[in-house]
Amino acid sequence: MRDARTDYEIIGLDCDKYHLCLADADFKYLIPKADSHEYIPFVNFIADRHQADFLHSQPDPEIEVLSENRDKLSVKTNFPAKEAVDRCLNKFTSYKLWQQSGLTVPETMLLNNKADLDRAMGRLGPKVWIRNVKGAAGKDALPTCDFEEAKAWIDFCKGWGRVTASKYLSDKTVTWQSLWNKGELVVAQSRLRKYWEFANRSPSGVTGLTGTGITVSDDRVDKIALKCIYAVSAEPNGIFSVDMTYDEKDIPNPTEINIGRFFTTHYFFTKAGLNFPDIYVRISLGMDVDLPLKRINPLASELAWVRGLDSYPVLTNAAEIERHSEGLEKIRKKIFK
Repeated sequence: MRDARTDYEIIGLDCDKYHLCLADADFKYLIPKADSHEYIPFVNFIADRHQADFLHSQPDPEIEVLSENRDKLSVKTNFPAKEAVDRCLNKFTSYKLWQQSGLTVPETMLLNNKADLDRAMGRLGPKVWIRNVKGAAGKDALPTCDFEEAKAWIDFCKGWGRVTASKYLSDKTVTWQSLWNKGELVVAQSRLRKYWEFANRSPSGVTGLTGTGITVSDDRVDKIALKCIYAVSAEPNGIFSVDMTYDEKDIPNPTEINIGRFFTTHYFFTKAGLNFPDIYVRISLGMDVDLPLKRINPLASELAWVRGLDSYPVLTNAAEIERHSEGLEKIRKKIFK
């Protein structure tokens, strides 16, 4: 929003007093958690105090509450339909819809008890992917080939009835972020994830923190993403970010839609010249919008966004990154010739 041509006034809300300090906002307010009965009254009070024009939220728990209570809000929002939000916030629900629509998806089973887990290990194995039907950043996720390890993990997470087991696919993932306006696609851009930052500090290897992302353009990904979105919403509206993981045949399998929010590294696209948040707000408020002529994957391919902790991200490209590897090999040959 700070990179947009409009001088937006930003009001930041957070339930964590420490995270609130990080907000790049003109005004900051500590508010109750989304599951509190005080949450909606607080949001309305602050919106009314500042005569706010628009409300956007990123965390899934807040989106769930705000979407359900959209008619009680005193400030404008631009959510997808309630049914679409509910379908996408539950990964098992969206999985079943995609399966019914004929999309290639990893076979998935809901685990209510040890017998379900035993059947899943035998049917989906040898390696299965355990995860919660709700939540981000790989919540309760674990790849495993071992029944006892899986059982102990689900016990530890208190996950029975809330976790699924899926056929394990691969580490190769792609995200298709898109904006919609009353059924019309506004703009979409794909980004391939090279790796998860701090993957070695998570049991699943998934942290929700993309290390390096690469812009890509793939007609197959585009078609799958569109079919995936239409399976959960007949008239898409707002933000739909489709996550896909490649299987052993190199087919992208949809695994979830981040509904009503941008993926974490969307600033990558802004720095590359495609400001999703600005476009989203302008469309939501009925303002003029400068859109790229190419609506799907307008950014150049092979742009790279390299991230880390306590360091600014860097926009570069895949060729530049590979030059470092080539330089290493040249020196290696000189040393060990």
